[in-house]
Amino acid sequence: MTGPLTIHRVPRAFDASLGDEALNAVSGIAPEQGELIAGTAGSSPYLKGLIEHERDWLPPALQEPDQAFADVMDAARALPPDQLKSGLRQAKRRMALLTALADLAGAWPLEKVTAALTDFGALAADVAAKAEIAALIRRGKLPGMTDDDVETAAGMIILAMGKMGAHELNYSSDIDLIVLFDETRFDPDDFFDARQGMVRATRNFCATLSDKTADGYVFRTDLRLRPDPAVTPVCLATEAAERYYESLGRTWERAAYIKARPCAGDIAAGQRFLDALRPFVWRRHLDFAAIQDAHDMRLRIRENKGTGGTLTIPGHDMKLGQGGIREIEFFTQTRQLIAGGRDPDLRVRGTVPGLAALAGKDWIPQDVAEKLTDHYRSHREVEHRIQMVHDAQTHKVPQSRDGIERVACLMGMDSAELTADLTRRLTEVHELTEGFFAPGSSTPAPAGETGFDQNVMARWTTYPALRSQRGARIFERLKPELLSRLSKTAKPDEALRALDGFLAGLPAGVQLFSLFEANPHLIDLLVDIVGTSHALAAHLSHNAAVFDAVIGGSFFSDWPGQTALQSDLEQALQQETDYETQLDFARRWCKEWHFRIGVHHLRGLIDGVQAGKQYAELASAVIAAILPCVTEQFAKKHGPAPGRGATVLGMGSLGAGRINSQSDLDMIVIYDPLDQDMSDGPRPLATRTYYARFTQALITALSAPMSQGRLYEVDMRLRPSGNQGPVATSWASFTNYQRNEAWVWEHLALTRAHVVAGDAGLTQDIESFRADFLAQPEDRQKVLREVSEMRARLAAAKSPAGIWDAKNGAGRMMDIELMAETGALLSGVTQRDVQSGLDGTVAAGLLDVAQVQTLKDCYDLCWSVQCAARLLSGKVIEADKIGEGGAAFLCRATGFEQVEHLQGALQDSYTAAAGIIGRVLEEGQDAAQ
Repeated sequence: MTGPLTIHRVPRAFDASLGDEALNAVSGIAPEQGELIAGTAGSSPYLKGLIEHERDWLPPALQEPDQAFADVMDAARALPPDQLKSGLRQAKRRMALLTALADLAGAWPLEKVTAALTDFGALAADVAAKAEIAALIRRGKLPGMTDDDVETAAGMIILAMGKMGAHELNYSSDIDLIVLFDETRFDPDDFFDARQGMVRATRNFCATLSDKTADGYVFRTDLRLRPDPAVTPVCLATEAAERYYESLGRTWERAAYIKARPCAGDIAAGQRFLDALRPFVWRRHLDFAAIQDAHDMRLRIRENKGTGGTLTIPGHDMKLGQGGIREIEFFTQTRQLIAGGRDPDLRVRGTVPGLAALAGKDWIPQDVAEKLTDHYRSHREVEHRIQMVHDAQTHKVPQSRDGIERVACLMGMDSAELTADLTRRLTEVHELTEGFFAPGSSTPAPAGETGFDQNVMARWTTYPALRSQRGARIFERLKPELLSRLSKTAKPDEALRALDGFLAGLPAGVQLFSLFEANPHLIDLLVDIVGTSHALAAHLSHNAAVFDAVIGGSFFSDWPGQTALQSDLEQALQQETDYETQLDFARRWCKEWHFRIGVHHLRGLIDGVQAGKQYAELASAVIAAILPCVTEQFAKKHGPAPGRGATVLGMGSLGAGRINSQSDLDMIVIYDPLDQDMSDGPRPLATRTYYARFTQALITALSAPMSQGRLYEVDMRLRPSGNQGPVATSWASFTNYQRNEAWVWEHLALTRAHVVAGDAGLTQDIESFRADFLAQPEDRQKVLREVSEMRARLAAAKSPAGIWDAKNGAGRMMDIELMAETGALLSGVTQRDVQSGLDGTVAAGLLDVAQVQTLKDCYDLCWSVQCAARLLSGKVIEADKIGEGGAAFLCRATGFEQVEHLQGALQDSYTAAAGIIGRVLEEGQDAAQ
């Protein structure tokens, strides 16, 4: 903005005579500027003094306020060392006067006022610190440093914390700083000398800013936010600070670092330090335990500062008191801590931008964000005017009537109007925020316990999740709500026993119990799961963080599809630079989506066929996203992959695009080295060795247990020559093997093969080869003979484990899949699904349409049972042991009203399918003979 200061409002003079004195001291100003000066000086003794002191500088500054601000900054930046103290104090006077008048006139919005104050604070710290560093270098007190290192302060890092970090510095604020130094800039033998020099420089530059002289002071500095300030020096090595936060850092320190930014000294080193601290500040899980931590801090502040009790305006603390600024900041920062680890868009420093980000992601209602934003800005304006009166570092409304009237005059209103407005705003802020930190006691009475087995509940205190005092406290608050919801289930006692099993397997409880306390509706989902699926409940016990996904807002949305899933995971993995961190993130991400599919299936939002497709798409997306990470990591040691690289060929159910919740992944790795014999890297390998080790690295990336568990079990036995063959197969060997050496069963397996990841050109070649190969005529009698023999071997190797084993045995899933593969091979069908393969049996003259429809119906029923059974127990189910909830889910998943009816239909299905398949294979053998 150029031109004179725009005046939208003017303060009233509390003492008109004082205003006239100041006005008479300044000449060459416009009438409206005179009104501004008279009203300001008549209510603020401090600003009256500044006006009179800067009487010559002020008139031209009011004509070009933005230029005047820039000139003050430039002059401060250019100060010689011997003029630093007096020059910075003059700059502070002018900055304080200009920002106050621009604020009072409404010419600058709150954000511009606080940004101007903050930018000057950062500049003052920077020039003061670098002057001290330069002096130490000249005296040889910083070993190895030269004049060239002054520009980066020889590795000194000055972090702006609190309001200064967020560009929200208030009018008479001190500045919260953490001062560190980059110890890697110095020889290890010089560490103690360097630290001594940095400590001296820190003390001296803080004195330059905060000492009161005849010219005043620049800023009061506060270094107490550093790690363990009672025992640590005022300047710490970054490595020591990192160790502290990793091992001892507390929630309030995490909240403090939301606003932290490097503001002076070595900015690049400061940013590296904050990057290293990111995992400490931003937890990867939804951190609802932070709510209790923040609430405890609020209570301690109220106790220490005496800000509790009934709201009264005289003497009320606008920062720490009820409904004050800190309440809004805590509300915002705590919400950011809860979800910011999962959503980088929430990692903003400012309070107002933080509220907007939270509303934009549906963490708080839009109207709440707007109200708190309005109140926050109003509170800050009142705070500024309280401080403008005497330049006092206070946030309290004056106790006296005259004191309140002065503040009201600076606000352009009377004291009654100010008091009424403050009462309304403080009350509304308290109402909007208090419920978040301390929800009302609307939980059911503990009397509900009487209807449950006391022996079951008595052992809960012995479980690992309830051994910590904090976990036990939260659970005690949660228990009435939990038991109330259990009592509303169809079989409360059964649900209690299921919950007991879940709690017994839970290794820790604070985070999960905090999550339930903040989101009681999740208890219903937990009860649903533990009362229906023992497998999913056991999974939850050890992977409770998957509940985070339910809070995200899109948990019950439509399935996004494989392309969107792959893109989402790839983008997330690109944000991580550490390989193990990438693998752990992929595990956590996959678990959440895997859990989502299971819950959707459990609640009837999708059927077994849809669940199978979604599980397969998820697995394919994971493989495709992980493969580049493994490739890059492997290349660091052994160089880029020779030739066209590797592709992953999905086999079996993965290739066919339908797996269940417990499926392992059948894969083959095919590579094409072209004409390269060796890799080119730090530790080059022969091509065959390179891809063999690369494949092992890929298998490890998918199946190795890590802190977040494993992704999938991997089965490579379908590769050429099985376990006797190399773990990775070259493109030339694969094609030669299929044409000249493969058994019929391997040709059958090829009917379901599908490339899920890898080089696009090689992928196209594999798909083309597969299509061409399947189009070639096969020896019908040979195929049927070998299929019959294979069927007999399978029957001998693994008999069905009862009626509910829908996978193994005659007329069951594997038997029908074998028939479908046979039809696809003999008819040249390139589609991979069972339905298309069965249609191929008609084209090949093996079955008629009616028989195929019977097999399709049988397969669909088997799949529905298998998919539901794997979700219920992870193995073959026993109908009398899955409980009422499990039985109801099994019936719902298969479309039957009673388990007995389903059991009868299964037996009839097995018999019909086995008869059809047996007859066609017997006829084939007879024809061959």
